[in-house]
Amino acid sequence: MTKLPAISGKKCMKALMLNGFYIKRREGSHIILKRDIPFSQLVVPDHKELDRGTLRAIIRQSGLSVPEFINLLQK
Repeated sequence: MTKLPAISGKKCMKALMLNGFYIKRREGSHIILKRDIPFSQLVVPDHKELDRGTLRAIIRQSGLSVPEFINLLQK
């Protein structure tokens, strides 16, 4: 199992946007991201540091693997 980095919600959101997600709306401290093809919708908390379990759930819901997500973070 690959170790997840400690990242902020904004950094997570930027990595997901490189994978085709865009901001649908914002509700308080949560940003709702959407991708049309293939359809997927996620909620990313805009926190200074995401919990590892929350980050792992976001990655799983996006359809990415952890190494693919880490590659997006490095771009």
